[in-house]
Amino acid sequence: MTTSLSDLLGGVPTDLHIGGKDVPAQDGGRFDVLDPATGGVIGSVADGGVADALAAVDAADSAAEAWAATAPRQRAEIMRSAFELMTSQADDYARLISWENGKALADARGEVAYAAEFFRWYSEEAVRIGGSLTTAPSGANRIVVTHQPVGVCVLVTPWNFPAAMATRKIGPALAAGCTVILKPASDTPLTALAMAKTLEAAGVPPGVVNVLPGRRSGAIVSAMLHDARVRKLSFTGSTEVGRILLREAADQVINTSMELGGNAPFLVFADADLDSAVDGAMIAKMRNAGEACTAANRFYVESPVAEEFGRRLAERMATLSVGPATAEENQVGPLINADAVAKVEGLVSDAVARGARALVGATRPDRPGFYYDPTVLVDVTTDAQILSEEIFGPVAPIVTFDDERESIRMANATEYGLVAYVYTGDLARGLRVSEQLETGMVGLNRGLVSDPAAPFGGVKQSGIGREGGHEGVLDYLESKYVAVQW
Repeated sequence: MTTSLSDLLGGVPTDLHIGGKDVPAQDGGRFDVLDPATGGVIGSVADGGVADALAAVDAADSAAEAWAATAPRQRAEIMRSAFELMTSQADDYARLISWENGKALADARGEVAYAAEFFRWYSEEAVRIGGSLTTAPSGANRIVVTHQPVGVCVLVTPWNFPAAMATRKIGPALAAGCTVILKPASDTPLTALAMAKTLEAAGVPPGVVNVLPGRRSGAIVSAMLHDARVRKLSFTGSTEVGRILLREAADQVINTSMELGGNAPFLVFADADLDSAVDGAMIAKMRNAGEACTAANRFYVESPVAEEFGRRLAERMATLSVGPATAEENQVGPLINADAVAKVEGLVSDAVARGARALVGATRPDRPGFYYDPTVLVDVTTDAQILSEEIFGPVAPIVTFDDERESIRMANATEYGLVAYVYTGDLARGLRVSEQLETGMVGLNRGLVSDPAAPFGGVKQSGIGREGGHEGVLDYLESKYVAVQW
């Protein structure tokens, strides 16, 4: 059991990281970071404000020219070193994530491996940023296209994947030659501060990566978005906050990437391999206890197999051990805070009031901390609130359908379009349905879609742009066209 921040990673910094230095907030403010397993205080972190945000922009701007001019191979080697360091520190990172986030250790280890892989992937992409040379159709000149770093970037990350959401943004930004200010969620700032230390050890120059914890998120981010030196915003979080930030970014016409909310449908057809479908459901639903934008939110199961699928899923959910995430034996940790538990309780209560039945769960353990039991609901009515809101908890509501067209209609009946999951034994049907689903990603007979080598992102109100893959680095580059004649 972790007892002190000094036990992990050689000591986790708790001040702001600006210009390569750990510094207190200019007004001296600090805030507590809580352990979701107990509600107790882990430690306090510097509470950055507007003045600190502008100091971070100063540092990023001062470092920008030299970093953009750094050879791609040198940038690549630094990120490769960051990958190797993070991998060697994986257990400490996992324990830190479990402690401040409440994520089960197995999930935390998976996140660390995923997070580190973004540094390795973008170390390889850094040396493959190309351009093009073509002849104008008229023959009058050549068209030369090059790619240049967009400039100083503000990266705003959520609490649910405190390592991976940071590296998924930092990796492509550094590969492109950009400098960054990372604003982590105030529920989980410690992982981000630890990462600054790792990046510094890997050779990232002062000012290239700055980390700015702070509870006054709106004021901090707004101040940076209204500084003319900031040219990029990448945000992962709720659609509601994304809309606000898009309006803020419009004032300076800032390049934006948005990875917003989800309401993922999980479709199971009668010809699916039910063992495989239940395995996939457990991954898609219970990764990080359902606190993921990619989590399966609505289960649509074809009528002939709906009862059997629900029974098997409930049996699997009932076997999960719930308790403090830092204990190896527990598979489901606490939710992030009391508000998260209250939201899940409210959604389940509404569904039950409308006629749903709980096959397992629908209860909150009588213990300290922010827990909710793994839950399977059947006979969920289509007007239940739980089908229209992102649950962000360990609850699987099941709705039946009778034909393929109906399943697609129900799956698409949402403002969100991040990811969908489809299980069927008919590959033609699977591809046909995948094409008709209004989402940026589809897991076809697979409960996990996230991969650093693949473009991650959604359509409709689930976001703008893509993270990961080759597409991810393009979001941090501007194309420059030179007309030349020789």
